[in-house]
Amino acid sequence: MHGCEGVSAGARGRGPLLVVLAKRPEPGRVKTRLCPPFTPEQAAGFYAAMLRDVLETMAAEAPGLGLALRLAVHPAEAVADPGVPLPPVFEVVAQQGADLSERMDDAARRAHAEGFAPVLLRGSDSPLLDGASLGRALDLLAHRDVVLGPDLDGGYNLVGLRRPLPGLFAHEMSTGRVLEDTCKRARELGASVELLPGGFDIDTFEDLRILWTRSDGDRARLHSCAYLDRHGLWPERIGPNSPR
Repeated sequence: MHGCEGVSAGARGRGPLLVVLAKRPEPGRVKTRLCPPFTPEQAAGFYAAMLRDVLETMAAEAPGLGLALRLAVHPAEAVADPGVPLPPVFEVVAQQGADLSERMDDAARRAHAEGFAPVLLRGSDSPLLDGASLGRALDLLAHRDVVLGPDLDGGYNLVGLRRPLPGLFAHEMSTGRVLEDTCKRARELGASVELLPGGFDIDTFEDLRILWTRSDGDRARLHSCAYLDRHGLWPERIGPNSPR
């Protein structure tokens, strides 16, 4: 199996793993690009609601795909208290690294070293990313080294790795060309790449319009949408009483 060199026999063949990368919801530390019009407290509350959506959806859908679940949180002390209710199927670990690039690389490296393969990494600000997307990624990873789920902003909300690729994320992450740079880096490392259908994440106030449009049918179950309803935070001309 790819990526099992140096792993003990007992650690081999543990199957696929999904790692959710998240921060503890703290005012001034999460979703700062929503402020204004959000206050830091509202941004943290909204992020907490999105994280609950992500964790609950993954807890419901990932095990049916044979995926073990891990939450990698920042800062390290959030392991004891992630700041949101945690479904019991999740293992919790601390993120390690000086920046997002290093933390993603470490999360993948550790998972492969423990015998998991393939490894999926996903963020916490794409509440509509569901089990169908994970299933497509796993199918593609049967014959591709890297699978990426593109976002509208030039980044991605899902990474799938069939084997270890140290240095895959060794480039600037906060740009509109993150997807392009990661694809280029993968090919430099001799890896094959495939893209999933495009998705979106929520970074700015205008991104909430996309959430409204694409969440029709799911809105009633989403903590994130309920939070926006409750606090009257949808952008102008959309909201719980708006025509669809």
